[in-house]
Amino acid sequence: MSGRKLDGVASTAGQYRERNSTADRALDILGMFGETRLSVSGQEVAQTLGTARSTAYRYLQSLVGAGFLEEDPLGGFRLGPRVLELARLARRRYGLSDVALPVMNELRDRTQETVLLTRRAGGNAICLERAEADHPVRISYERGSTLPVNAGASALVLLAWLPPQEARKLLEQEPLQQFTPHSITDVDVLMSRLETIRADGYCVSRGELDDNILGVAAPLRDATGAVTAAVSVAALERRVPDERLPDVVDAVLDAAARISDKLALATG
Repeated sequence: MSGRKLDGVASTAGQYRERNSTADRALDILGMFGETRLSVSGQEVAQTLGTARSTAYRYLQSLVGAGFLEEDPLGGFRLGPRVLELARLARRRYGLSDVALPVMNELRDRTQETVLLTRRAGGNAICLERAEADHPVRISYERGSTLPVNAGASALVLLAWLPPQEARKLLEQEPLQQFTPHSITDVDVLMSRLETIRADGYCVSRGELDDNILGVAAPLRDATGAVTAAVSVAALERRVPDERLPDVVDAVLDAAARISDKLALATG
């Protein structure tokens, strides 16, 4: 092993020693899960934490015992039922899901398309709820998924009503991802796009996050008028030709206004 690698391991180990070894390492293990990593092995955990495999397994077994992880039948460990319960409680605590879901279901029935509820967390957009149409579409936004904010109608709406300096700072944090050939990765172009979205009051995206998917999103406001989330329709582009698009936009704007009114009553 090279000196550089040894230095890196020593540095990582030193960082962990400075932290609460039990609580922080448990959080680090949970933080390893993501859209492309739905299970982890003991070896992966040991490498990430810079510990012996036996130590990694002790942490894993503690998380299994508490219900945060469970053994994956395909090997390794996956998120456990306690995580799902906490996610459910988190959505209820925000109050947003309870207020939005009935209107989302009506929007789904009106448009016959899948409806999403999203909010921003730092530089990411999180899908809180999804009302599925009878003909489900394959899109990146699943319930609980976290995606960068530079692509897709919902994500751009969540950025559009931020102060411009804050929006630019988020976009410049790291290189923007190219999800499809239509994804915009130029910050200046995106900033101009956000101005248009604010002026229109909604966003229409075409294949920017998922190929052949059209999105129409509008902002949701709380009692103070601040944009706290977005509601959107996601559909195959061929299902929303130009002549149908105004009806879908009107339906999304109407749903957003109704959810916002309910949020204002709930939080005012």
